[in-house]
Amino acid sequence: MEGSKGKAKPKGKAAAAANESVLKQKSPAEFFSENKNIAGFDNPGKSLYTTVRELVENALDSAESIAELPIIEVTIEEISRSTFNAMIGLVDRERVDAALYDDFESEKAKEKRLAKEARDQEKLAKALAAGKKIKESNAKTGRGRGDTSFFKVTCKDNGKGMSHEDIPNMLGRVLSGTKYGLKQTRGKFGLGAKMALIWSKMSTGLPIDIWSSTKGQDFISFCKLDLNIHLNIPNIHIHEKRPNPEGWRGAELQVTIEGNWTTYRSKIINYMRQMGVITPYAEFRFSYIGPTPDKNLTIRFSRRTDVMPPVPEETKYHPSAVDLLLIKRLISESKEIHLQPFLQKEFVSINKAYAERLIGEMGPEFQPKMLVKDLTGEQIVRLHQLFRQAKFDDPSGQCLSPAGEYNLRLGIMKELSPDLVATYEGSAQVFEGHPFIVEAGVSLGGKDVKPGVNIFRFANRIPLLFEQGGDVVTRTAMKRINWNSYKINQQQDKIGVFVSIVSTKIPFKGTGKEYIGDDISEIAVAVKSALQNCCIQLKAKLVRQQQAKERQQRKRNLSKYIPDVSRAIYDVLEIVSGPVAQRPRYGPEYQDLLEKVAKREVTEATLKQKLTSHVQQVDSEMALEFATQSGMVDTARENVYLRALDSKRHFAVELHNPVAVFKLFAGI
Repeated sequence: MEGSKGKAKPKGKAAAAANESVLKQKSPAEFFSENKNIAGFDNPGKSLYTTVRELVENALDSAESIAELPIIEVTIEEISRSTFNAMIGLVDRERVDAALYDDFESEKAKEKRLAKEARDQEKLAKALAAGKKIKESNAKTGRGRGDTSFFKVTCKDNGKGMSHEDIPNMLGRVLSGTKYGLKQTRGKFGLGAKMALIWSKMSTGLPIDIWSSTKGQDFISFCKLDLNIHLNIPNIHIHEKRPNPEGWRGAELQVTIEGNWTTYRSKIINYMRQMGVITPYAEFRFSYIGPTPDKNLTIRFSRRTDVMPPVPEETKYHPSAVDLLLIKRLISESKEIHLQPFLQKEFVSINKAYAERLIGEMGPEFQPKMLVKDLTGEQIVRLHQLFRQAKFDDPSGQCLSPAGEYNLRLGIMKELSPDLVATYEGSAQVFEGHPFIVEAGVSLGGKDVKPGVNIFRFANRIPLLFEQGGDVVTRTAMKRINWNSYKINQQQDKIGVFVSIVSTKIPFKGTGKEYIGDDISEIAVAVKSALQNCCIQLKAKLVRQQQAKERQQRKRNLSKYIPDVSRAIYDVLEIVSGPVAQRPRYGPEYQDLLEKVAKREVTEATLKQKLTSHVQQVDSEMALEFATQSGMVDTARENVYLRALDSKRHFAVELHNPVAVFKLFAGI
């Protein structure tokens, strides 16, 4: 019968394939190794940059967490392929079949290349004969995959270090760390050095080396480990305690990875320079060791101040920023038993009276002393809906730690040496229940600054160097600020725009955490307001400069005509001061002057001296203001920095101002 006929069951390979369709799982380490672009490891060059960035930011966090002025040393050592092969015990082999390699050039390609070079040489000869200027060739030689370089990246800090037992899990287990919670942090996902270790495992197969020591520890922990990608657990090679005779404290990490220094050299140096802007209280020592000594590079970004921002505080969630899953997690983790204290202690902007009003609004089945653990799923949904609809006060922003106007100004002056600089720090504002603060600086002139608008972006005190076009700061500076209204020429002046945004949640766009979108109106308005306040300050300075220049020009004009004016006046006086009987009748003071002219007590030289003295008096009154505002002084200037006599001295009070910080010593 037709109805009883069924499809034949698969046999052989088809049956095996069907049986293989089973549920599989991936560890976090395996996921990020397959999607490394999410963490900024797009290519070898970007991976080298991101590795440096992650290690530096971890080092800063470590030092700042114990209020220690950071000293961070970064070294990038380039390793040739032959040296790398020797490190892993691989013997170099000469090429047998050259056509196997991607840099192989066939005879046809070689003829084509030589013909092109001949044509180029002919054009060059003609251009030289015609006296034309020759531009240098921009052709890039490029590297094939077989010519990729390897780099040993080392980062050493003076932070709090890591305990001996925690090192394997802190660096060998993805999505594990100490930065979770609602807090302003440089990192969020527990990747950082772990992602560098994953990239090292993928590109070189070499483990990471860690040295660490904590305060009061009489030994140095040394650990060599890599990461089991599939199980997301550390694979420990060496984990031992070594002597620490010098009492060193901090951490040093060394990882060997594939990279490209040539294309990302400027990005890495620019990153270190911008770190010097936003953290002028830190000292950075950067070194690149090339294959030959002439390629070596050493840069030191000195500390300019010992004033550090406060350590960010962990805060509670705002009711308008939570979802159902978060409410359920808070219920399961909270130490509060009853509903009313739970609302008060687990959320900001809810005091006792407001908690009672919220409970009363939810209906008779909700009571202040009801057990939080007994809330049903429907009741939790009701609580969530009320959170979304009710009105709550904005969070205060006291948990945030911006760099501060003083530090931002010092950083800009230290790295750019501008002619003028203005800074501004806005008050705390809120988006989606998360507090944020925008601080900005605008500078004019300076070294290594191109004409036009040069934008420097920071999020939670880290530089953002990529995806600038769609960023809220770029769009505000280029489209929403009318520079001409502030007497600033957008095309010709060297304008530096610095914007730093700190928040418990930075609304990054995309997966790379490289830019902040322009679609959050609260942040866009705050950025524009901060930049406008800086521009208003600069406009006042520029107006004073212009007035001083005009007075200076007026003084030059007066000085220029003093000889002619004094000669003309004296000629008139000499004619008028004839015989007494023929003199016109003037007041006694004029009669006295004419008498002196007649007796040759007042001469042309006397008038010239008096006029010159008057002009000089006017000039001296404006000299100080002119020199201060314009910086156009004839004598050489030298920067003078005041430092604490004893860096270990305790201070009772710090008085902060946008341009200075006064410290009062505690005791004698």
